[in-house]
Amino acid sequence: MTDLQSGRPTAKRGIVAPLRWTSLRLRLVVVFALVALTAAVSASGIAYWLNREAVLTRTQDAALGDFRQAMQSRAATLPLRPTQTELQSTAEDMADGNDGYSMLLIGERAEGKPIVGASDPDVFTLDDVPDALQEAVNERQEVTPGNSAEYHLFWQRTERDGRPYLVGGSRIVGGGPTGYLFKSLDQERQDLNSLAWSLGIATLLALVGSALLAQAAATTVLKPVHRLGEAARRLGEGKLDTRLRVSGTDELAELARTFNKTAESLEKKVADMSAREESSRRFVADMSHELRTPLTALTAVTEVLEEEADSLDPMIAPAVNLVVSETRRLGDLVENLMEVTRFDAGTARLVLDNVDVADQVTACIDARAWLDAVELDAERGIMARLDPRRLDVILANLIGNALKHGGSPVRVSVRPFDDELLIEVRDHGPGIPEEVLPHVFDRFYKASASRPRSDGSGLGLSIAVENAHIHGGDITAANSPDGDGAVFVLRLPRDASSLTDSDTSDSDRGEEGAQ
Repeated sequence: MTDLQSGRPTAKRGIVAPLRWTSLRLRLVVVFALVALTAAVSASGIAYWLNREAVLTRTQDAALGDFRQAMQSRAATLPLRPTQTELQSTAEDMADGNDGYSMLLIGERAEGKPIVGASDPDVFTLDDVPDALQEAVNERQEVTPGNSAEYHLFWQRTERDGRPYLVGGSRIVGGGPTGYLFKSLDQERQDLNSLAWSLGIATLLALVGSALLAQAAATTVLKPVHRLGEAARRLGEGKLDTRLRVSGTDELAELARTFNKTAESLEKKVADMSAREESSRRFVADMSHELRTPLTALTAVTEVLEEEADSLDPMIAPAVNLVVSETRRLGDLVENLMEVTRFDAGTARLVLDNVDVADQVTACIDARAWLDAVELDAERGIMARLDPRRLDVILANLIGNALKHGGSPVRVSVRPFDDELLIEVRDHGPGIPEEVLPHVFDRFYKASASRPRSDGSGLGLSIAVENAHIHGGDITAANSPDGDGAVFVLRLPRDASSLTDSDTSDSDRGEEGAQ
């Protein structure tokens, strides 16, 4: 019994085998990769968003806290009507204490006459403050139990020249300047970009790692599948003793057990069928041999009766003629059965000779007195190395079948084609029904179930095609394209020497009757 195991060569072959788009391995790797990519991108996106909010919120809270404290401790100490110099000096003092900050203070030197003091006029001016933010900062709110101040601190993230900034603003309650904070968030953006690159590289590494893990998992999962496929292939080749080694209790192990049970059942059934077929073959062969002895005696008696048929009582003559014809038919059937058993047993052999095909066809037709009913189209000198007796059997069956079912005239043409020999037998009858064509070479096939008995044995065309096969040729049957009769084409190699062995003898050269 052949036992397939998971060996190293198989595993290696499975790992390095090229991936096809339709392969299960590739689909597993792709699915693993997609799942890992989705998970990694989702995790990276969430991590980036959380870190971004944390970084910006921390920076924003720190900046706004410093700005509020500076407004309370420095801007609130300015007089109600400060000068330009006082505003600018205070703004510079507020900005000096905080790295990366720019300050802008707006006061009134007189009613309706605003003045502006900027820590760095080249970096931050009132034009950089969004209008919406200015409106929110300058809007006086009603003091309520839930709102203790008229003015509040407002902020907004904005961009200038592609760079992010934080702009905040507030106004001194009870009178005083309005202040605006301008802080660059470029450092935070660089930090977040570095974080994004790190997360992207981590995602890529996770994708590569998942692909490698998927390949390893696919190899582990598919190894039993490969063994199962190899076992199925060997089972299909006829090695019915093929079995799989079962290990574990998972689904693949259960599949292996099912395969082994199926293979065992199939092996048993095939063995039983082979035994029955061999028994039937022996029975037919033995029966045919046993029938030859009484048939020989019956044939001798019928020959005597046939010779005396003219002198017999007219009432007895039809019965005698029936006995003679049925005895001959029985003899032909026995001979055909014996030939069939030789084909089935594989003991049929070729006895080759160099023959002139035209002479061989002429001899076949002449021996059966068909010269008046057959038209021969064959040039002399077409030589072939064939078994003359088997060629005669093929021709007799094909021509006899055409005469019986198609009627005369039957046309036989012979022509060489490269290394082949083509012999076409064509009649002018009604043709062969389309549903019958696939079965014309089947044994004992009857075209009509209502006519179970015929003059032939039902084995003629089957024996003819077996004789063609043993030569390495074939016979095809079709209807004429013009609808005038059936056409049988015999293809044989012009030299069948390569199909014979050196031990071929004449032991199987029993005569067969033409059907």
